[in-house]
Amino acid sequence: MPSIRRKSSSCKHPPRLPCIRRPVFTVLLLAVASASLLGGTNGIVEGIIRDKRTHEAISEVHVAVLEIQSGTSSDSTGRFSLQNIRTGKYTLRFSHIGYTSQIVKDVAVHPDLRTRITVELEPSAAEMEEVVVEQEKLLFERDVTGTTYLVSGEEIRLLPVDYANEVIGLKAGVTLEGNVRGGKATEVTYLVDGLPVQDVILGGLSASLPTSSVVGMSIYTGGFDPEYGNALSGVVNMVTRTGGNTHRLFVRADKDDLFGVTQTSKTSEFELSATGPIAQNQLFYLAAVNGLITDTRWWQDFQHFFPSPIEKNLNAFAKLDYVPSPPLKIGAQVLISHRDTHEYEFDWRYNLGGLPPEEKTSYRIAAILTHTVSENFFYTASLSRYIVDSRIGQGAKQDVPVNDPWQYDFYLQYIISGQRAWWLKSTQQTSTAKVDGTLKIARANMLKMGGEFNYYDLQSDLLKLEPQTTYFGKTLANLPMLDFSSAYTYHPWAGALYIQDKIDLPEEGALLNFGLRYDMLDPRARRPAIESIPLSDTAFSAAAAPTVPASVKQQLSPRFGAGMQVAQHGYLFVNLGWYFQYPLFDYLYTGLDRVALAKGVSAVTGNPDLDPERSQSLEISLKYVLPADLVASLTYFKKETTNQVDTKTFIAGPSRIGGNLGYVEFVNNPYAEASGFELVLGREVGRLITGEFSYTYMVAAGTSGSPYQGFLSAQYGLPTPIGTYPLSWDQHHTLKLISTFSIKEQLDVNLVVQWHSGRPYTSYPIANPYAAIDSSLFSPNNGRMPSYFNVDVKAQKHFALSWWPGALLTLYADVRNLTDAHNVAWMDSNGRIGGELNDPSGYFIGRRTHVGLQLSF
Repeated sequence: MPSIRRKSSSCKHPPRLPCIRRPVFTVLLLAVASASLLGGTNGIVEGIIRDKRTHEAISEVHVAVLEIQSGTSSDSTGRFSLQNIRTGKYTLRFSHIGYTSQIVKDVAVHPDLRTRITVELEPSAAEMEEVVVEQEKLLFERDVTGTTYLVSGEEIRLLPVDYANEVIGLKAGVTLEGNVRGGKATEVTYLVDGLPVQDVILGGLSASLPTSSVVGMSIYTGGFDPEYGNALSGVVNMVTRTGGNTHRLFVRADKDDLFGVTQTSKTSEFELSATGPIAQNQLFYLAAVNGLITDTRWWQDFQHFFPSPIEKNLNAFAKLDYVPSPPLKIGAQVLISHRDTHEYEFDWRYNLGGLPPEEKTSYRIAAILTHTVSENFFYTASLSRYIVDSRIGQGAKQDVPVNDPWQYDFYLQYIISGQRAWWLKSTQQTSTAKVDGTLKIARANMLKMGGEFNYYDLQSDLLKLEPQTTYFGKTLANLPMLDFSSAYTYHPWAGALYIQDKIDLPEEGALLNFGLRYDMLDPRARRPAIESIPLSDTAFSAAAAPTVPASVKQQLSPRFGAGMQVAQHGYLFVNLGWYFQYPLFDYLYTGLDRVALAKGVSAVTGNPDLDPERSQSLEISLKYVLPADLVASLTYFKKETTNQVDTKTFIAGPSRIGGNLGYVEFVNNPYAEASGFELVLGREVGRLITGEFSYTYMVAAGTSGSPYQGFLSAQYGLPTPIGTYPLSWDQHHTLKLISTFSIKEQLDVNLVVQWHSGRPYTSYPIANPYAAIDSSLFSPNNGRMPSYFNVDVKAQKHFALSWWPGALLTLYADVRNLTDAHNVAWMDSNGRIGGELNDPSGYFIGRRTHVGLQLSF
């Protein structure tokens, strides 16, 4: 059956539900009723065994998975099923008296999917040598109905990327920054072994893995199953390797400033990983560490203020897997990710010491139990604790000079003295209990169910003062600073349950998916009932009345998918789904402390009664297998998102905001929509060349492009935009080519070419940057920047060492932006790249060449 790592279908947007009484009791009751499997890490291998001459089914054939000492036997119809197999590639042995044993190599197992194989055994009266065959790679996966990319660890290491999570930016419908099909970059959830690694306060990915620790990853850019929640646009699940009965070591090092290269960031990287047995067949280990130091692209300016290196990154992952018996596995893992850096702003280039340093450290410990109860049922249970510490600034909070105004040069262009008043100490601890299970009902039905509970311990202490500016970025020194300071401690919790039934009829060429997810969040906070007191006909004062408790938020998210064979080599997939995402906790809690409310300190007030953002998505996909192992895919998608977070000013008329002039609160308002189609031509199987070419046409529009859009509009005296306008990441046309050339199995060359049409920017030409804006002439994102073009190449030369059996030495060169193209990153309202200062950050980074060496044995 054809199968590719590619697409299918998607959807999103959940119906609003009335309040369900006794929500905690409901969650507990349903949790007891659901027995389940850790989604996103394990798969199933199944198939049929026949006599090669008569083509009749063979029963009682022993099937063994050599790497994990697991096995089963075929039934009376010749069918077998191996449950709960972790993502990776395996070797299967098929043996039966009267037949020649057969070994099938490179059987790929993918998260949440079934790998099907057909084996034909040769009858033999005498004992003969085993027949070894290599499992052919499927052209595309036909048992998923949403757009899904499955990427192996080997493929990741061939690509010109620094970390595995960057692979999503190479897929159709995704921008360089990770916007999936017109959504915000923050609408994508990142997971490691099925558990999230998100910053729930500030947003974004908060941990990275050493690339050598990743065995594979699943990227969902369309519809995804109900086991995945808290994501509107996409899911990226990275699955880690598991040790085996052979010790293996991997070492890698590279630099970008060797051989007199002039274009450099002075970057050095080192990676080391080891796997193997502690006790044969029972206890296995994996340990991997990656370190990167760099002086960044701005090293010429940084060298006058700080010693090298400017940025330090350390990522480490370790795990133990204990297998007391083949059906049972107990795992423990530790993930550590640390980043220490100095940010750069061009107008501070003569006073970079005035910008605060930034540091973020993430820790995760997890225990995972997987148990194959029977041939038809297996489950996984996990406990984890994830801690993210974020720091901005040095020393104690009281040491920050809040009364040290910035000093500009004579031309009011560069900041030459003073210190930014920005200090943060934030800690988030997430304790998670999760259980998932898979039950096979008859041959066609696969029932999945599960639940999870998250308890959060959130602490944030922020001191931040920013000067008011004109729309054109000019500081208004005569106006008071905007104070964003806040301090809070909260302990919200969230729970979820899901169930999914997948009916797969390969003989009939049909697939049906039905799923339902229930989520709830208790903010465990009280919100101020703020009243507006009129001071005059055009001015109001805000007063905090007695607080009221924030309500428990609940959500039902149904998801449907279907697939059917429409021609001998063609398949049609349809996916419809409703999705949700909780707002960042900073949007709920910032500025709610009593001091901030009483003094009117915080320029922006949180709202613990914010509803989840909701999205409804439809995807229709047609896949067709062409000659030469090519697969063509055409996908139409449409997505509508509501309840997005923005800020609303509760004062009358245009006004600059801050302190007791009024208050701004986060609210649910904006609407966004995206639609388009993706055309992908891929070749996953082949000796000389593999890869994919994609073209995406997309339109992404909305009523707000940022949670602070309303705040900024009020600050600049602009009215709230009426209707939708192009969002900043709206790329109408995007072309991508990713190809790998394998030459004599000793040389691999990977080529990544990307082009997209110009993105929007707001054109409002004006000579005086202090002049007021004529709102009747102002239109957001009414212009387009130049198009983008980039070529990355990574070449690897492999050397097998005859004097060192099993060792492989690899030399590689990784060149980013090969043509040194000057791609525009931003323009000011006058259409000047980099603004009036010709800021180099107006262009994306130029050519960088990394040369490295790696050794595996």
